[in-house]
Amino acid sequence: MRKNISFLFTVMCLVAIGAVAQDTDYGVKLVVPAPSPRGIPNSAAVAVEHVLRTQQEAWNHHDLDAFMAGYWNSADLTFFSGAKQTSGWQATLDRYKATYASPGHEMGTLEFSNLRIEMLGPEAAFVRGAWHLTMPDGKTPHGLFTLVFRKFPDGWKIIHDHTSAAE
Repeated sequence: MRKNISFLFTVMCLVAIGAVAQDTDYGVKLVVPAPSPRGIPNSAAVAVEHVLRTQQEAWNHHDLDAFMAGYWNSADLTFFSGAKQTSGWQATLDRYKATYASPGHEMGTLEFSNLRIEMLGPEAAFVRGAWHLTMPDGKTPHGLFTLVFRKFPDGWKIIHDHTSAAE
C-alpha cells in the first residue's frame, strides 16, 4: 500500500511539472511547459514560435529587414556568436548583411528545428533550438541557439541571441 501511494505521488508530481506537447500551425511538435500556477497561457509560447517562423520565412525570401523585425530594435540588443559579441540592432543587421548578403556570400535556405520554448513569466521566454542552412553550393552550415524573448507592446522580440555553429 505504501509503495502504491509513493508511486501515485511521484506520478502526480511528474504530471504537475511535466510538459505538454502540442501541434502548431507549422506541423512542428512544440513542447512547452504545462500552464504554470501563475496562469501563463501556452498561447504565449505559440506567439514566440510564430516570431521564429516569420523570421525563417523572411530569411528564405532573402529579406533581412523583415528577418530583423523579430529582434528588439535597441542599442541594448545583444548577439553572441563564437567568441564575438555584437551590441545593438543596427550592428546585428550589419553583421548579418556582411556575413550573408554581401558580394560572394549567400543566405541559403534556413530551417529552425528542435524548438524548446520555456515561458519565464508572462512577458519573458527562453528558447533553445537548432538552425540549419542549405546553401546553393550544397554546403550545410548548422548549429544551436539560445534566445531570450521579451514581450513589448508591439509583440514578442528577441533581446538576446547566442548562436553557435558546428565545427
